[in-house]
Order: sequence, then structure tokens, then C-alpha cells
Amino acid sequence: MKREEALQVLRKKLKNKNLVNHSIAAEVVMKSLAQHFGEDEEKWGLAGLLHDIDYDETKDKPELHSLEGAKMLEEMGMPADVIYAVKVHNARHGLPRQSLMDKALYATDPTTGLIVAGALIKPEKKLAAIDVTFLLNRMKEKHFAKGANREQICACSELGLTLEEFLGLSLEAMQGSAKELGL
Repeated sequence: MKREEALQVLRKKLKNKNLVNHSIAAEVVMKSLAQHFGEDEEKWGLAGLLHDIDYDETKDKPELHSLEGAKMLEEMGMPADVIYAVKVHNARHGLPRQSLMDKALYATDPTTGLIVAGALIKPEKKLAAIDVTFLLNRMKEKHFAKGANREQICACSELGLTLEEFLGLSLEAMQGSAKELGL
């Protein structure tokens, strides 16, 4: 499945524009990480783009989130490694993160929220207004972007990246897509 087709499917499944933008942010970060590690950028991008495809259906049943998404992706004929990465990005299931893609998606998911929250508290409300030092400082604030699980973000160490490196790659990727993200 190509990106445009996946995006059309995603937009049919998710009604919230911010959630679609979160998915696009996860896509661009995952593509950047794939490039960094010499992996398949298109495949990693699709994992990021489609990781929350079931959110509207499971938002009140978090124990089903990502399991339903994995079923949807299977029905769409997505590759098994993409399906598994989507399934294990929800730690609630206790499934092991095995591949680099699994680990990257797990850490990427909350990171995009942290970065967006950082941009939105600046007067400009733009990704260009923040840098890695700003994000590192915000990571220490418990009440800032409370939904961005710090432990999950720090799981970037499973990729062999420091937090600073991971935030740098993530922010740069999102800044490169700022127009599409509306930031």
C-alpha cells in the first residue's frame, strides 16, 4: 500500500484532525529513523502513519487499542512486521518489542505529542520556534504534556540513541513537515 492510499484510509477511520496530524508526525519521525538506521523508509513510515488507525473505535477501550488496529492492517494486507509494530506500540498488552521498527514506534508515539505541545506554548505556535534543549528542559516538567509518557520516550535507548539524539532526529523530521502538520 502506498502512502496516499494509507492516508485516505486513515482519514476515513479517524475523524479528529489532530489525531490525523499526530499520525502524520509519527510517520515523518519513523521515516527519519528508518533513514538513520538504513531501514525501509516507506514501510516504517506506514507503521507510523497507521499506528492509531483504530483509535476512534477503541478510545473508550484502551485494552483493545492496537489489537484492533493490527486486525485492520492485516485485512488491508500490510506486511507482518508493520502489523506487529502497531500491535506492540501499546505497552498495555505486554508484548515484546523485538525489531528496531517496534522499538522506534513505541518511543515515537509519545514524542510527537511532546514536540507539538512544545511548539504550541510558544507565541509563534511553530515547530521552528523550539529546539532540542527546550524539549529536554520540558521533559523534566511533570505537568507539561502530561500525556507524553516520559518512560516511553526514553525507551529510545533501546534503539541505541541518547534522548538528545532521538529528540533531535524527531524534531528535525517534524520541522521538515511543518507545513503539512500546520505548525
